[in-house]
Amino acid sequence: QVLAESNPGRYGFLWHWFDEIYVLLDLLLQQHYLASCSASFSENFYSLKRIPMGEGRQQPLATAGLPKRQHWKSLLLLVLVPYLKGKLEKLVSSLREEDEYSIHPPSSSWKRFYRAFLAAYPYVNMTWEGWFLIQQLCYILGKAEHHSPMLKLAGVRLVRLTVEDIQALEKKWAETTSSQTHSFTSRVQSALRRALSGIAFSLSTGLSVSVFFLQFLDWWYSSENQETIKSLTALPTPPPPVHLEHEPSSALLPSLKTVCPLCRKVRVNATALATSGFVFCYRCVYSYVKAHQRCPVTGYATELQHLVKLYSPES
Repeated sequence: QVLAESNPGRYGFLWHWFDEIYVLLDLLLQQHYLASCSASFSENFYSLKRIPMGEGRQQPLATAGLPKRQHWKSLLLLVLVPYLKGKLEKLVSSLREEDEYSIHPPSSSWKRFYRAFLAAYPYVNMTWEGWFLIQQLCYILGKAEHHSPMLKLAGVRLVRLTVEDIQALEKKWAETTSSQTHSFTSRVQSALRRALSGIAFSLSTGLSVSVFFLQFLDWWYSSENQETIKSLTALPTPPPPVHLEHEPSSALLPSLKTVCPLCRKVRVNATALATSGFVFCYRCVYSYVKAHQRCPVTGYATELQHLVKLYSPES
């Protein structure tokens, strides 16, 4: 989105085909983890693995992978179903917008069709979400083996990784990184495998940082934040401090900026007042503020905690 907004002519297609590019990357990521760890990316992150339904106590290792049937069903349900659901929600949103602005003629058959579709969609979506909710409640109460209907449709169930699984995964990764090949074809294949594993490892370790960074960019370039920034920068510049008390005892500013307004000498241990910003000698301003509880120049109420010592680059 940031690239498309900064240069629409060159990067606009990335935002236009964002869903398809995301699905392709998600497909490669999930395929890698299902083949090597018998789990999706998020399931492997939480030390879980998928095993076929009906397996007894003798569970296959995570490195063995899933049977082809369960593997492809899991891959399609992990990637394709969320993609189609997102596309359907966007379609419903666009149809509602067309209906509100009456883009199609009222007598057209297409308008009657999508009005019927819009009327039925909330009930279909409620049924879908209710199905997931009931499945999760049954799983919490111990009445079901799966927390998600997608796992049941894929013919698998989730179990935690055992010590043997972790040792097998570590051994597999060590063999992949330390294996030495001789032929050119095998070297290319090994380099591709290492590159894919490196990409997958980078994705897994940098996911949290990337999500935070993307959320920050989304917030920074949001219309609400831009309006806030414009409103803050549009505020008028505050006026300079004025003398609140015109008394003979009030110090006058010297012509030289390096001179203390109190002792009229070159400042020693320059100290600024946080309440007004004027700079004095530390000893002069300390004694004055302690005695009068105000700034010598502006008369602003000041305490000793408002003294800020300044240090030159040489010190």
